[in-house]
Amino acid sequence: MDAKSLLQLTKKTNIKIFSGSSHQDLSQKIADRLGLELGKVVTKKFSNQETCVEIGESVQGEDVYIVQSGCGEINDNLMELLIMINACKIASAGRVTAVIPCFPYARQDKRGESRAPISARLVADMLSTAGADHIITMDLHASQIQGFFDIPVDNLCAEPTVLKWIKESISEWRSCTIVSPDAGGAERATSIADRLNVDFALIHKERKKASEVDGTVLVGDVKYRVAILVDDMADTCGTICHAADKLLSAGATRVYAILTHGIFSGPAITRMNSADFEAVVVTNTVPQEDKMKHCSKIQVIDISMILAEAIRRSHSGKSVSYLFSHVPL
Repeated sequence: MDAKSLLQLTKKTNIKIFSGSSHQDLSQKIADRLGLELGKVVTKKFSNQETCVEIGESVQGEDVYIVQSGCGEINDNLMELLIMINACKIASAGRVTAVIPCFPYARQDKRGESRAPISARLVADMLSTAGADHIITMDLHASQIQGFFDIPVDNLCAEPTVLKWIKESISEWRSCTIVSPDAGGAERATSIADRLNVDFALIHKERKKASEVDGTVLVGDVKYRVAILVDDMADTCGTICHAADKLLSAGATRVYAILTHGIFSGPAITRMNSADFEAVVVTNTVPQEDKMKHCSKIQVIDISMILAEAIRRSHSGKSVSYLFSHVPL
């Protein structure tokens, strides 16, 4: 569908998009792709730090999409999203969809120890209780999180945009090796390696404690090759920086890191600046403008077109499975 037809479609149908305060730039890009204006919403805090949200236009009978990523002040942004969902629901919105590019608390998806919470399940329950009818997210840390919901969840994939970036930006991609920095990301990395028809390698790490790596073993060959580390997210970047050192010491000529969610908290920027990466490539599920000012290695892939097309297909009752293997034009 061309842009003109898409614009005509969205003008004729009852769809509204609202943005939370976590990533307004991405929300605006999604709205622009759909030929829509962002809905009017005012968010403020009272003196006791309670969040107040006012929806500034009618949503009665509308198909409402609220874009809010799990980044920045995560707890405040999550509460804001819940209030926005509930505000639209009690204002008689026809359907409310939460578009959450980076799902908050996704790493707390199972009990690592006795009496530990499964916080991702709690977030799922909160979203459902607030009134969400549908969730659109991207590259969940663990696919079983979809099972925490009793409402539809579309877990979109950044893989098509990653494949496109590799083919356009790395001239030697046909002889590269795709590397998973840990066992948990092996399925994601092998999928990309298979679609590129290149080799796969894995870095197995042994831990003394939850946040302390004892030793690593490289399984696979990267000698005289470009190594591309692939993972769903990086927070403090200890894992990918250690992996980069391991790959270079094993004979890799250059090392790239490609991540869906670049959280980059704590010492992450310092570690990336010190590590010998050719580039650290992330999508814009999380705002990167400030971090790019402090680390020239960060490059950003725009995924707004995938989210916009998912919204269009969801609104018109079409399947989103096309987006698992294609990048919308």
